[in-house]
Order: sequence, then C-alpha cells, then structure tokens
Amino acid sequence: MRRSSLATLHAYVHVPFCRVRCGYCDFNTYTATELQGFSQSDFVNQFAKELEISKRVLGTDRELESIFFGGGTPTQLPASDLVDVLALLRDSFGIAKNAEVTTEANPDNVDGQYLEALREGGFNRISFGMQSAVPEVLETLERTHTPANVPKSLRLAKELEFQTSVDLIYGAPKETMDEWKRSVDAAIELETDHISAYALIVEEGTKLARQIKRGELPEPDEDLQAAKYEWADAQFASAGLNWYELSNWSRSPETESKHNVAYWVGNDWWGYGPGAHSHLAGERWWNVKHPSAYAGKLTEGLSPEAERETLTAEQKFEERVLLESRLASGLDLSLIQNKEAVASLIADGLIDPKSAIGGKLILTLQGRLLADLVVRRLV
Repeated sequence: MRRSSLATLHAYVHVPFCRVRCGYCDFNTYTATELQGFSQSDFVNQFAKELEISKRVLGTDRELESIFFGGGTPTQLPASDLVDVLALLRDSFGIAKNAEVTTEANPDNVDGQYLEALREGGFNRISFGMQSAVPEVLETLERTHTPANVPKSLRLAKELEFQTSVDLIYGAPKETMDEWKRSVDAAIELETDHISAYALIVEEGTKLARQIKRGELPEPDEDLQAAKYEWADAQFASAGLNWYELSNWSRSPETESKHNVAYWVGNDWWGYGPGAHSHLAGERWWNVKHPSAYAGKLTEGLSPEAERETLTAEQKFEERVLLESRLASGLDLSLIQNKEAVASLIADGLIDPKSAIGGKLILTLQGRLLADLVVRRLV
C-alpha cells in the first residue's frame, strides 16, 4: 500500500449522466443517446469492479474522511443506486465518524422520498445546482431546471437535517448586474449553509464557445465579472457567509466543504467512474472517459486508468502555491524563496501585509480578483 505521510483519504464518485447537455459545460457527461450501449442501471456493478482495484492498491486500514458524488448529475440515478455505492465504500474502507458525505443534485429530479432515502443511507450534505434565479440567464446557459424547485428542494433537505449548498454561475452572456443581484439575493434568502459562485469560463469545444465565435452571443465582460464577484462577496459577508476559498463561502468552519479542502491541501483521493481523476502520494492518474470504454476495461479485468503522472518536486511546489494561495487560511510564506515578489505583492495591495508579517500569504479582495497573477509572480 502507498500513502502520503499524514494524508487523509477521500473518495470521489463521478456519475457522468445528464438529461440534457448544457451549452457551457465541458465536463465528462453523457446524455442517454450518447452512452453507446452503456446502461445507467449498470453503474453500481461497474463501480464495484473499480472498488476492488482500489482496495488492492490502498489497503483497507484508512477510513474515508469525505465522499463526494459529482457529475454529471448523480441524481439521474435512483437514490438506491447512490446508497448502494456508499454502502460498498463503507464496507470496504469504513467511513470516519464525522465524515462529510455529499452528492450534487438537480432540484428538478429529487423529492422528499428521494432525499429521505439518501439521508437514511448515510448522506449528510447536498449541493444543489442553482446557477441563477433568472429564467433568461438559465435559458442562455441551457439549464432546464425550474427556479421555483430550488427553494422547495432545499427546504426539504434542511428538514431532513442535511448540510446544504447551492452553486451559482456569474458572467453568462447578456447577464446584467441587476440579474446577478437577483440571483445572489435569492441564494441568500435560502439560508443555506454554503454557497459556491463561479465565473463562467468559455471552454473550447462547447456549444457556448461556438455561439460566441459565430457572434450569436457576446463574450463575457471581465470587468463586469469582477464587479459581480465584489458585490456578491459583500452580500454574502453581510449574510454571515464568509469566503474560505476564492469561489466558496460558508456560514461556519464546520460547513466548509471538507472534501474540496482536501483537494486544495493535497490529501489523497481515489476518483471512481469514467474520466475520474485520482491522487495518491504524489502520483496522479485519470480514467478513460467514455462509460462504455470504462466498462469494457473493467469487464476484461483491467484497470480503467487512461494515463498517469508522477509529480516532480517543482510541480508539487507550483501546485501547492496555486491551491493554498486560494484559501482564506493562506499559504505558508516560508515556502517562498522570492521575497522580492512577496514585497511587490504587498505594495500592489494583492496580499494582506499584516498576515504576511505573521508568515502567511493571504489574498486581499483585489488579490482574489487577480489570483492567477499572484501565482505567476510567486512561481
């Protein structure tokens, strides 16, 4: 068994199914017509085969500290399938007493019965894909859920004592500041434990990128995106939600996404499912993308791994700077040899001077808006 010294162990389960493909999305997802013979009903069976491989590699003496079901849309599967996968992980590795067990969810395809089955099966956190409260913005993004179902689903989740989170996207083509304010206000009114807000990135190869290239939609306005971030950050703070990572705000340290923090601080995780990425003791690998290719390898008794890389010392350093500088807890400045770069970042108002004196690099609000520039200067 290989492991990182003192690293905790986490599991990610990629459920690559969606009812429709959103125009902006470049995730590894597939609609029913794109599965090329793979059946969604076979997902648990194929997962179990990869689980056996992970047990041989990892051993079974470390409990899982968090588990995250992402996609795609995990709730495209029956609740019983998600619960069965969780039970297999529990039986194989054990789940730590205070572990966080999350699934992403589409507010349109869960109801009280579905959520109750998840809660009884061991899930304790649910993240709803809200994106926007404005129908016109959702239409541009090609999101098909009904906005009214977000508060309804979240209320049901809270009644079942789930920790709750919602995802927002800002900067959609033609989205105005007033429309973004409506979405932020609607998210705050939900009184959720956690909000993620991501700037729209136009990814090559997506339908949205083609629409922009043809002039059918305007490119996102970077200055307007920055203004939207600043406004949202102020509103979240006023509502008692504090930033702990560039795109994430939480009501308390206890409701931060422990799973995502595990990624940002470089712990170990195994990613199950088509296209899922894993990291263990400085090695990273990823599975073949298409569900049929994934199932084909496992059926032949082979690992579904597509490629892997062993991180060099330089890559580990660069990744640590990139990821930990995004956190409100900051980056240990003893790692940085280029003190002149640190001094210039303080002078430019991009990192907090008081924290720097105490040995931590913590981004200011302006620094958060220019986080990529900060990292380039440091590495």
